[in-house]
Amino acid sequence: MRIKTIVVGPIQTNCYLLVCEKTKKCLIIDPGDEPRSIINEITKINLQPAGIINTHGHYDHIGANQPLKDKYKIPVSIHEKDASALTNPEESLSFFTGITSIGTAPEKILHDGDEIDFCSNKLKVIHTPGHTPGSICVVSDGFIFTGDTLFCQSIGRVDLPGGCEEQIMNSLEKLKKLPKELIIYPGHENACTLAGEFAHNPYLNQK
Repeated sequence: MRIKTIVVGPIQTNCYLLVCEKTKKCLIIDPGDEPRSIINEITKINLQPAGIINTHGHYDHIGANQPLKDKYKIPVSIHEKDASALTNPEESLSFFTGITSIGTAPEKILHDGDEIDFCSNKLKVIHTPGHTPGSICVVSDGFIFTGDTLFCQSIGRVDLPGGCEEQIMNSLEKLKKLPKELIIYPGHENACTLAGEFAHNPYLNQK
């Protein structure tokens, strides 16, 4: 598998294409905006989208769900506690940007510990609430998509509706148990390693 990053939208969200090189199928992680840019990239490298995974329900991570669903006839997956955000502009925070229509409900509901079969591998869902009630990380061999739970040398905001500092700190404890060699693909900004975050992220290296 390989990962292609497409930076989209006014707050520079990382949309990821998780590509199975054997089959040319891909999963779309957090298509937050600019559906045309995402479609162009998929077309350019001749991929076949198999589904969408939202790491949480904020507008900057779900904004292109509907156009991609309509074009490729693929399901959207999100954790059960953020599922209502896909149709609720206040929960997704899109209401505050002037957007009042987002999309339809998800086809697949995710839970902690679920495994998604893709490209002869399993992607494990880890429920990591704190930034939102239904935030998740998705981990497989060698990498982890952390959404807005964990960034390089920082963590996601907890001062937005549904945020909780105690929950996100508990979620970080879950991530501390993962292999340190994992590459982190966050919702915004650059990729980094979990080992580097253990050394330099003040929220992860607390004793």
